[in-house]
Amino acid sequence: MSTPSIRPRLRDLGRSIGRFAPGALNAITDVAGVLVGHRTVIEGDRIRTGATAILPHGGNLFQDKVPAGFAVLNGFGKFAGSTQVEELGELESPIVLTNTLATGRAIEAIHTHLLGLAGNERVVSINAVVGETNDSRLNDIRAGRPTSREIGEAIASASGGPVAEGAVGAGTGTVAFGLKGGIGTASRVVEVKGYGAATLGVLVQANYGGDLRIDGVPVATMTTADVDGSIVLILATDAPLCPRNLKRLAARSFGGLARTGAALSNGSGDYALAFTTAESLRLTPERRAGVAPFGGIGNDQISPLFEAAIEAAEEAILNALLAAGSMDGFDAGRMKPSRFEGLVLPPV
Repeated sequence: MSTPSIRPRLRDLGRSIGRFAPGALNAITDVAGVLVGHRTVIEGDRIRTGATAILPHGGNLFQDKVPAGFAVLNGFGKFAGSTQVEELGELESPIVLTNTLATGRAIEAIHTHLLGLAGNERVVSINAVVGETNDSRLNDIRAGRPTSREIGEAIASASGGPVAEGAVGAGTGTVAFGLKGGIGTASRVVEVKGYGAATLGVLVQANYGGDLRIDGVPVATMTTADVDGSIVLILATDAPLCPRNLKRLAARSFGGLARTGAALSNGSGDYALAFTTAESLRLTPERRAGVAPFGGIGNDQISPLFEAAIEAAEEAILNALLAAGSMDGFDAGRMKPSRFEGLVLPPV
């Protein structure tokens, strides 16, 4: 089972990443309107899994879509709905993160959620967006959990405010750097020339390998470093960015992944999706029927947001590791019990 304790985040230990200040919560929910929900499934000695849902706003996402961009560093994995995001540059569903074999059930949960909303009575096609990583080193992934209903509970529970991190939701059974991985988040507030203050937040599902580094410094642990694994990074911003620049923003988050010492191996699936909550670019039915409102921050002013994406991604990953704690579970590939230790760092 997971170690029941309130564990420190990176900044609680006197450590920080980068030069930009975090938002009030240092979380993706610092971007106004963004909601996050978890459903954690821990049962017996073998089930360690769950789902995490991220909603750009609390309204009807199918009717009031948001601009989005998608990036792949290594495509060894599944990211349902990515081709339509690439094609149209918009997001019309909650983003759900879960385990590899629950991807189909997550699509069903999104369908149930959206088809049940007022105004969607005539909807006959939905682009459900689901990211996954494989949690089979701690979870009996073949057992069919989380169920579609449990994933739906993650969507229904989504709220603003502080975000639970570590061994929760889609991070319940994940492993990173040979340590217990998990869900982590961080944010940055930057001044953009000609626009003003903009907030950017990142949430990660960390389940990948490499040799751990913190702010460029190698970290000695008692574990043997993994090589393979995957990560999903979700970026939110209130800055008005077009889909092309959201794709570029998503790609910059891989800089933060690399800075943690990621192996970026053949077996690593590395995906990032970025969206904007800017009301001026919200894709309402009226706007979709007319001229798309893709103004906003231009190329020459976007660099601070790129740097913020790198910083927040790195810190979100470290927060995931620090929050996770140690966990006993079941290795479904080897059919035997397993255990992974949580990262422990001294304060500075």
